[in-house]
Amino acid sequence: MNRNYKPLTKAEEDIMQILWRLEKAFVKDIVDEMPDPKPHYNTVSTIIKILAEKGFVDSESFGKANRYYPLVGKDEYSKKTMTQFVRKYFEGSYSNMFSFFAKEKDVSISELEDILKQLKKEDK
Repeated sequence: MNRNYKPLTKAEEDIMQILWRLEKAFVKDIVDEMPDPKPHYNTVSTIIKILAEKGFVDSESFGKANRYYPLVGKDEYSKKTMTQFVRKYFEGSYSNMFSFFAKEKDVSISELEDILKQLKKEDK
């Protein structure tokens, strides 16, 4: 992954989650998908403009309205975010991360075994 982009705020991530699901959407569509109490149209519009400045979304014009679509895929963003998270909190070690969650009892033995099976399957 060669993209260098600024991290997203919680509000920006929430909107990106909707755009990843819808693939293309007008601001009204995004507002409609948001939980109650729904943010104001102008608030969502401003966040979309920030996402465009950060290189996460682009738009196509339909008269005076713009339809937005993601430029960064969900998998790409997830991978980069997880890599940064592991680097920041677990010294870059996934082993340290799994150990932490195992010690905290947040991950069961069967979940760890499932993770190992998936890793072994992808390693082939």
